[in-house]
Amino acid sequence: MQLRTLPLSIERFLLSPFSLLLALVLAFFLNAWSMPLTDVDEGAFSEATREMMARGNLVSPTLNDAPRHDKPILIYWAQAASVAVLGVSEIGFRLPSIIFALLWMVALYRFCLRHGNQMTAQIASLVMALTLVVGFIAKAAIADALLNLLIALAMFGIYDYFCACREGKANAQKRRLLFAVYAALGLGFLAKGPVAVFFPLLISGLFFASTGAWRDWLRAIFFWPGWLIFLVIVVPWHVAVYLDQGDAFFRGFYLKHNINRYADTFEGHGGRWWYYLAVTPLILLPFTGWLFAVAGKIAGSLRQSDSGALFERFLVIWFVVVFAFFSFSGTQLPHYLLYGCTPVFILLARNRLDFERRWLAFVPILLFALLLAVLPEVLAFAAGKANRPFEKFLLDGLTIAFSDEARWLLPLLAIAIFGLAFWRRLPVWQGLVIAGLLQAATVAIIIAPRAIGVTQGPVREAALLVKQSGETNVVAWRIIMPSFSVYRQAATPTRVPELGQLVFTRTDRKHEVQALLAPNLVLRDVYQRSFVTLARVEAEAKQ
Repeated sequence: MQLRTLPLSIERFLLSPFSLLLALVLAFFLNAWSMPLTDVDEGAFSEATREMMARGNLVSPTLNDAPRHDKPILIYWAQAASVAVLGVSEIGFRLPSIIFALLWMVALYRFCLRHGNQMTAQIASLVMALTLVVGFIAKAAIADALLNLLIALAMFGIYDYFCACREGKANAQKRRLLFAVYAALGLGFLAKGPVAVFFPLLISGLFFASTGAWRDWLRAIFFWPGWLIFLVIVVPWHVAVYLDQGDAFFRGFYLKHNINRYADTFEGHGGRWWYYLAVTPLILLPFTGWLFAVAGKIAGSLRQSDSGALFERFLVIWFVVVFAFFSFSGTQLPHYLLYGCTPVFILLARNRLDFERRWLAFVPILLFALLLAVLPEVLAFAAGKANRPFEKFLLDGLTIAFSDEARWLLPLLAIAIFGLAFWRRLPVWQGLVIAGLLQAATVAIIIAPRAIGVTQGPVREAALLVKQSGETNVVAWRIIMPSFSVYRQAATPTRVPELGQLVFTRTDRKHEVQALLAPNLVLRDVYQRSFVTLARVEAEAKQ
């Protein structure tokens, strides 16, 4: 194949179903069945599901036998259905997220077909699948892939309803669209609570008002059959959890994990107005520069009133509302911004770059690739400077993990990205999608297995050791690793251990446990690796 014809062959591949299949394998599937569950979130969701099934109570989740009020029930039901088929395993807990992420992409593709063309749909789907943080949540046993799917479905239905009103469609068609929107809102509420309803209502209100179609919005808001569907979906479980626990869930979830979480900083996560300005470039990799390059063009289109400009206005309002809302939240986490990233994927696909603003588009992913290229050296340097035992354990483990072939594989990514940036005959959007495929492969094959193996491998090993021994009298002390309970398939309460018990703790905190024991009791290590220690409380042998 001649070099001059290669860009045409690349374009054919990227616009074919095979590129989507490759992107899905790399970003959503690869190693999802083998990497240990991560803590805290994956471990907490998985253990709550496991305990729910073990107790035969499909209404009220618990975590290590304590009520868990962090999220409503829908994700637990989805994980329970998967685990019932696949067993207690990594893929059993992660498969629902993979499926929901796939459905999210299918919904995105179909929406772009309705309001664009097949090329836009294909590129938007590739961008979504290959965006860094989407790849993480797509194979994580948490609620975010489900929530993003349901928010996207609600928002897509809202815009379809707007178009139906604008085009004078029959009332029956508009009613069907509203039924679908309210069903998505109800399921979203069961997945993560009020946030799944708040954003669609606020964004749609602002958009309809901006177009002068506020009467159509009011008709949709006061569409009582839709609210009836919403209540039919939401109310039965809320009644059941109230009958099971009283008002504990309502106080724990709606007051603590919604109102208080927005007003105050929880667990040291964020609380700065500039937080998402700082993390957005990382969230959208490798497409951050693409967004920077087309931001001016998108802003210019907002002043127009044709159908294409109205579509982009809807997408921009969607993103800006989510960005602004969480920028002023007391608690901030990177994946919160994903609720507003679906429109970004579409905007990038609609405003694809061919050969213009090449270096602006490539600079962020080039910097990221260079950082990964020197990662083994950075880890070794940091390990030498670490003073705290916990940090020393982790950094030493990571230094060893990345001292193998990763030392020369990671620089290859930077070399490849530089090659794509300098290849001026290759359209920018194609180069960035190829960079996304390379990034996804690097993360799934090199970065994630090593990093998660170091941070979670010892937890899994310790838990499996306990499970194989048949030991049941186990407690934890000052370590928040719920995946330990998942792997040993038993709840692990947190308290001071007693004679004969096994205690699961951090290696640097073992002396704290010893100080709490009676003078005639000592800890005997059963397992110790990196920051994880499993020890038995025994009577001290007499001299």
